[in-house]
Amino acid sequence: MKKFFAIVLYIVLFTSCIPNKELIYFQGDPKQNEAVQKLQNEPYKLQVNDILDIQIKSSDEKLVALFKNANTSGQTGSVFSSEKIYFTGYSIDLQGNIRLPYIGDINVLGYTTKEVREKIDKEFEAYFKNPDDVFTTVKLAGIRFTLLGEVNQTGTVILYQNQVNLIEAIANAGDIAITGNRKNVTIYRKNIDGTKKYQIDMLDVTSFDSDNFFIQSNDIIYVEPLKQKSWGTGTSGMQTLTSLIAVMSLVTTTILLINAL
Repeated sequence: MKKFFAIVLYIVLFTSCIPNKELIYFQGDPKQNEAVQKLQNEPYKLQVNDILDIQIKSSDEKLVALFKNANTSGQTGSVFSSEKIYFTGYSIDLQGNIRLPYIGDINVLGYTTKEVREKIDKEFEAYFKNPDDVFTTVKLAGIRFTLLGEVNQTGTVILYQNQVNLIEAIANAGDIAITGNRKNVTIYRKNIDGTKKYQIDMLDVTSFDSDNFFIQSNDIIYVEPLKQKSWGTGTSGMQTLTSLIAVMSLVTTTILLINAL
């Protein structure tokens, strides 16, 4: 019986504890991949449901006022908020269009913010006597993504940046929990071709070279649990030992009670 319990103890401790190797990010030697680096440096191309912040300035303030979003009236300050930008920004509809006052629909799906600015400036040539007097800025009003699974804080996050990488996204969720599988972080991405699934090994330093290292707006990031969590034996040797002692104590007590009857 003692040998049996010793074997069980060894097996449980050996298989249930989370090895340190499964917790250390970016192991191995970094590799340089020029093709991937070029892809990562390409400007973001707009998608359906993205929101644009468009600002127009000119010495002709009356004419500029005609092209302002009606919801911007009374708004002051330059600080974004998810609530404010939802009403003041220009959302890309299912057809890939934004709708500007007097100009109407402009298709921006698959364009960069620079290309959208150039398209708007072209439209303004019909309204302003001196197009060079018009200063237009077009920015992506934040990158929205959702984190699920074994992270310390799940939910939807909006970062007001031009680019967000996977490390920044996970850091905004308070890092991956100790029970999270860092070797298999999944990104679900919806685009014109449908929803696609990408898997990234965060334990491997070459994940920096992945063409999905930079996330896109509306991505869903899911971290699956390690098998140790489903076993419920603990995430460390001490936790596992404590759980095992409690179980063995219960078994021993039950056996003694049965023998006493």
